[in-house]
Amino acid sequence: MMTRLTAVHGRIFGAVEAKLDGWFLGLSARLVFAAVLAVYYLHSAATKVGEGVLGFFSIGDNAYFQILPSVVEAYGYDASQVPFFPYDLIVFAGTYAEFVLPILIVLGLFTRLAALGMIGFIVVQSYVDIAFHGVDAATIGSWFDRLPSAAILDQRALWVFLLVYLVVRGAGALSLDAVFGRVLAGRGPAAAGQMHLQ
Repeated sequence: MMTRLTAVHGRIFGAVEAKLDGWFLGLSARLVFAAVLAVYYLHSAATKVGEGVLGFFSIGDNAYFQILPSVVEAYGYDASQVPFFPYDLIVFAGTYAEFVLPILIVLGLFTRLAALGMIGFIVVQSYVDIAFHGVDAATIGSWFDRLPSAAILDQRALWVFLLVYLVVRGAGALSLDAVFGRVLAGRGPAAAGQMHLQ
């Protein structure tokens, strides 16, 4: 009886895996990222730049207060006094990464690199929240307890796991990475054939 159940189980879920392999999990991970995190990060990034189309190209003081609160404090809360190197560069990179990385992940373009960058962003964000924004112990949380709702250790662990999947397995067949991969693969043999004829 157990052997038959194991065989049926294997056939059913083997068939499901075969049908979904190569496209479903990468697409699902990107859709979940879009539904849960992309708008959150794009909204956060929008608070760091000026208003309007041209405002997008100017970093606002709010970016410094969010990303480098202790540094801005050291300069008397005057963001214009913060040195270009390294602090302006850090704020610039952090602000525009928050725009670019989520868009790349949702589109499935340079997905592995974008997901890796997003993991780094979440780690730095969590460190800043703990070290500089003074979040309390309940917000930080702890693992292996009975509460799954802490904003940092619990929720962000799930965010990172989602992104780790994309780093390891990529965006899947329904992505711009796959489209460009097919285009480049199609050009490869043609280009090789032309070179051979010459």
